[in-house]
Amino acid sequence: MKIVADENLAFTDYFFAEFGEIQSLAGRTISNDDLQDCDALLVRSVTKVNADLIKNTPVKFVGSATIGTDHLDISALDSHHIPWANAAGCNAQAVAEYVVTALLTLRSEMIDAGQSFCLGVVGLGNVGTRLVALAQFLDWRVIGYDPYVAHASVEQVDFSTLLNQSNAISIHVPLTKKTDVSAGHATHHLFNESTLSQMKTDAILINSARGSVVEEQALLADIEKNKRQVVLDVFEHEPQISAELLNALALATPHIAGYSLEGKARGTQMIYQSFCEVFSKTADKDFVQLLETCEPLLALNEDAENAKAELKTQLMQNLSTIYDIRRDDQVLRACLKDGAIQQKAFDDLRKNYPLRREWSAFGAELS
Repeated sequence: MKIVADENLAFTDYFFAEFGEIQSLAGRTISNDDLQDCDALLVRSVTKVNADLIKNTPVKFVGSATIGTDHLDISALDSHHIPWANAAGCNAQAVAEYVVTALLTLRSEMIDAGQSFCLGVVGLGNVGTRLVALAQFLDWRVIGYDPYVAHASVEQVDFSTLLNQSNAISIHVPLTKKTDVSAGHATHHLFNESTLSQMKTDAILINSARGSVVEEQALLADIEKNKRQVVLDVFEHEPQISAELLNALALATPHIAGYSLEGKARGTQMIYQSFCEVFSKTADKDFVQLLETCEPLLALNEDAENAKAELKTQLMQNLSTIYDIRRDDQVLRACLKDGAIQQKAFDDLRKNYPLRREWSAFGAELS
């Protein structure tokens, strides 16, 4: 058996080497020629798996170690009778922690803001749900918008209300266009001139979902007008990022919000389990045994009356040690050349990213 895999997948050899030859390639450049003798294709979001890629190939399984599927032409896969799987929720915790880290990095006083701080969560799937739990642990008010989900643990409001009331908005929706869903629920350019104008002028905007959910030119105009603090991990014209956009952002990172060691390993394990089901193999491996323990920086004393306050203090004291988001911002900005960040530099940052650990590795679950 031959397996073609994105070179950025974690623990590929550990999970798949026993099944045959693994050819690791740059995900963005995987071509039809690469798949001429391939039985299984393992990708991430940068590989566009469409009819042209899989045409006249012996591929019998496609696994994407990502939560999204907009890079997969599911109708083409189905028409070729190729089973496929993604890893929904694999890095949800990592992305939720990224959002909270960004907020506390920009405004550290929010750790004690309580109900006076309102976080709006757009999209209440796996990531949105994890973020809601973290925000509620921190005692923030949380409101959510999702036309497809009824979520018992969060106050759900219409989109205009969320825009009007939130002190910060975090986006966690898939990228859909009017041709994909009903026109009223398409997420392409969901944040545009009209919707951005409905936000509080001092509200923070964070996008770690898909770049084209936010219309770049409208965002630039909004930042210039309102001096809004905006955090982007994804970009409309990714992997290219203009100097104009980069210089306008409060924080910018190279599409790594979900790049925790646990998240990446979990994603590979999830498609490994689907692979084993398709090829009638025994799935008996787990990534947890491979992870090193970390210094207990978030040691929760459950008997203490002020356990939550103690944990909040520990979080703020160790935030940049657990994840230094400003370092990722600085490294991305250092790649700026001739007015833009180009594809190779962007991809190299992702390929060589030093995977961070999720907060649970440091001693406590904050949800």
